[in-house]
Amino acid sequence: MFTVGTRLGRKVRDELSKGGLPLGRVRRRDITAAGIERVPRVTGVDEGLPVLEDGRRLDPANVVWCTGFVPDFSWIDLPVFDAEGGPQHDRGVVAAEPGLYFMGLFFMSTAASSLIGGVGRDAAHIAAHITAHPVPAAAPEPAPRPVGDVPG
Repeated sequence: MFTVGTRLGRKVRDELSKGGLPLGRVRRRDITAAGIERVPRVTGVDEGLPVLEDGRRLDPANVVWCTGFVPDFSWIDLPVFDAEGGPQHDRGVVAAEPGLYFMGLFFMSTAASSLIGGVGRDAAHIAAHITAHPVPAAAPEPAPRPVGDVPG
C-alpha cells in the first residue's frame, strides 16, 4: 500500500500531484437517476437558506458540498500551514490546533485519500482521534447584568 509514511508513497504522491489524480467515472445520467440534483455555486444566504449563482433559493434536506480538486484554505486564519501553503497534519489531525481536522485531501495518507472509495479509512482514523481526545467546550460567557441590579 502506498502511504505517506513510506518513501515510495511520498514519491507516488509527488508524481501524481504534478498531473492530477485520476478520476473515477460517474455518469451524469446515473446521478440524475439517483434523484440527485447538481446545482450551481452557492453565492449567498437568504433567511438561512443557500442562494445559488442563478438566483434560486434552495431549501434542501441534504447538501453535499463539493469543493473540487483545487484546495482553498484562504478562509482558515490559523498558523497551521507549511511553506507551500498546505495544512500541517498527521492523517488529517492538526496537532497545533486541537479540534481542527482535514478530510479528503490529496494523498492525505494514501493515494485513495481524496477518493470516495478511500476516504473511509481516514474518516475512521479522525473519528477515533476525536473520541480519544475530546476538546473541551468553551465555557459560556455570563450574561451581562442589567444596570442597577443588586445581587442578593
